[in-house]
Amino acid sequence: MLLQSVEGRYLCPQGSFEDKIYMSLYAMSRNDIVASFQMRVKGDFDDRAIFARNSYNLQYFFQEATTMTQTVEQWDVFEQAFLSSDAGNPDQDISLEAQFTHQDRIFRVEGFYDGNATHKIRFMPDQPGEWTFTTSSNHPALNGQTGRFQCAPAKPNNHGPVRVANQVHFAYADGTPYIPVGTTCYVWNLQGDELEEQTLASLENAPFNKMRMCVFPKRYRFNHNEPPCYPYPGEVTIPWDSANLDNLRALPAAPFWDFERFNPVYFQHLEQRIRDLRDRGIEADLILFHPYDFGAWGFDRLPPAARERLLRHLVARLSTFRNLWWSFANEYDFVLDRSMEDWDHDMQLVQTLDPYNHLRSIHNCFTFYDHSKPWVTHCSIQHGHLDLVPVWLRQYAKPVVVDECGYEGDIPLLWGDLSPEELVTRFWIGFTSGGYVGHGETYLNDREELWWSKGGKLVGQSTARIAFLREIIEQAPGGLLPLKQTDGTQPGPAPELFDHPEVVRTLIPEGLWNMEAGGYYQTDYFLLYFGMHQPRLRNFNLPEGRFQIDVIDTWNMTIQHVAERAHDKICVDMPTQKYMAIRIQRVD
Repeated sequence: MLLQSVEGRYLCPQGSFEDKIYMSLYAMSRNDIVASFQMRVKGDFDDRAIFARNSYNLQYFFQEATTMTQTVEQWDVFEQAFLSSDAGNPDQDISLEAQFTHQDRIFRVEGFYDGNATHKIRFMPDQPGEWTFTTSSNHPALNGQTGRFQCAPAKPNNHGPVRVANQVHFAYADGTPYIPVGTTCYVWNLQGDELEEQTLASLENAPFNKMRMCVFPKRYRFNHNEPPCYPYPGEVTIPWDSANLDNLRALPAAPFWDFERFNPVYFQHLEQRIRDLRDRGIEADLILFHPYDFGAWGFDRLPPAARERLLRHLVARLSTFRNLWWSFANEYDFVLDRSMEDWDHDMQLVQTLDPYNHLRSIHNCFTFYDHSKPWVTHCSIQHGHLDLVPVWLRQYAKPVVVDECGYEGDIPLLWGDLSPEELVTRFWIGFTSGGYVGHGETYLNDREELWWSKGGKLVGQSTARIAFLREIIEQAPGGLLPLKQTDGTQPGPAPELFDHPEVVRTLIPEGLWNMEAGGYYQTDYFLLYFGMHQPRLRNFNLPEGRFQIDVIDTWNMTIQHVAERAHDKICVDMPTQKYMAIRIQRVD
């Protein structure tokens, strides 16, 4: 029992608080806990070694009293807190693990220190029924603790973690298809509550179901503010030298931080924002490292031992959130103190530690990481040429997510001054080619609150068109494969996946090259995009059966039905304007 494991030493203020504890415990009608507690509290109240410092710690007694009947939803978070010690360095001095069991299935997880003389174990049950756990620790108060809880079936809006499905697409754990329509707000979670709440309000009315965000603060153009707090104990004592902007080799002016321990408040806030996204149906694509420090803090240069401690802490603390993805770096090739072996090690470590096998990726600037490595679940790519999506699909035979194709905005940087029409075009090319594309917005304002980094308000014109595209893609009967063939010089690990049936190869009489981009699902569904081209008409050789044909204006967001039961050969009239698409879908 939890109360039988704190060595008879509690920190309670003398006086009426003792009576309040007795009254609360009595109300729980758990005589065995009361007896255990009385034996210990009647000891020396002046010996204040372990019991937590404020009355909120009464929650632990309630937790223990209700463990037998606690119910946790499938793919939700079970948490058990234990009073431990804050002496020395509890982040490193005290180890805590737990083994969770359901029928013949066993999971092992690590615990973590969460401040206030408290260690925690978290677990995400994936099957309904009774689960039990047993702890092991080098601290006597934490060793051999046991408990149980009931896992209830998931509610309708809870589909579980996202997994790779059908080799190049995604689905939730319950089989529901997941189509990532992402956006980037690198450090929205480090801007203070007012702006962060505004970001969440903006997301309520946006089409995005994935958010790229960082663990560490960012120093860059339009990012000169300090975060509300820091991940490690310490403080910035020397102002940042702005001459270091763009200097990837810059070092901090002084050793500001104690990398031997964590600041729990920082990580508690991070997990709250991940939880906020989860409650809105948004995946948190968490960027663990990035190069944009420029000597402001030195978080891009963690010593190897500190880096491993961080990864272990993040897995123990955050992996129980079903909406979590691991992104090991933004522009990994700019983090100059890491070798390829370092990146391999970090990804394999998290793969080993994470019992839930969350998605894992790593993002490039110029040089691709080798996405074919087995610990990479999908390709996270920065590139402006979305017509290469079929090449990458064939090369890696994994989902391709172009998380950064450029941003809609007006800043004086090439990657952040795309017109909304250009960004929407890139989205259509990427999605119709069987991949996925990410959004970003970089419009200047006096407050330097650009969505791509700090969040706030969405002001661009692409968002509504992306929502329109998402609806169309979600209406498809399955994940698309690219119509355009690659040159075949890189057949990839699954060439059969991209071999078109004869009826697909002959869909367009002139050949499948005769379009900007296009995708198909079996012989039932075709979606073709023409971009800047403005054809007056298009001819098709339809597969056997009857098909509905729609002409889609992707910019004005309209759909015109031009044929209800087309078959054999057909000529489709088009309005001779750009940004048009044609959808062909089987009706019988």
